[in-house]
Amino acid sequence: MHVRAAASLLMTGILITGCAQKPLPAPAAAIAPNPFGYLKQSAVCTVSPIVNGPTGRSAKMSVRSDDGLCTVALSQPDGTAYASFLLQTLPAHGKAFIYNYNNQTLVNYTATTAYAGPDGFTVSLIPTAGHARVALQVAALADATGVVLPPPPPAPYVATPSKSSHRSSKSTHSTRTKHKKASSS
Repeated sequence: MHVRAAASLLMTGILITGCAQKPLPAPAAAIAPNPFGYLKQSAVCTVSPIVNGPTGRSAKMSVRSDDGLCTVALSQPDGTAYASFLLQTLPAHGKAFIYNYNNQTLVNYTATTAYAGPDGFTVSLIPTAGHARVALQVAALADATGVVLPPPPPAPYVATPSKSSHRSSKSTHSTRTKHKKASSS
């Protein structure tokens, strides 16, 4: 009986050890949080530190135009996200998306697929009440190295009626009626 109890305790100890929680591994790279799950990170995304200037803040980014996003993350001097924001000027060769997450304001930029060249946009950051708006100018340089456009979808098939080689036979009949002349006697 003692052997059975010892074996039972030993087995319970092995099972509990296997269930011990291990710490989560650290993330492989510093990537901005993606609460939406469907957003893809660009293969190339380099963002300069944000510079404070006389007309506002500015940042530069290099991004691959592979339909992936590149993110500028910023917060107010007190470490909180901005209360609101709006795009003052839109990017000419891409799209921008701004949202708050985890005490940061995140500005995502996605270049138009296979576009290569400069782009830029301006975001108006609205802090808490009583503080002046802050402009953030983002200058992006898109690179299309290795980006291949997918082939266009085939044109839909449209059936056109064909001319039949069979001619319909139309017969025209004319009938003449013979009139008898009335004779005068």
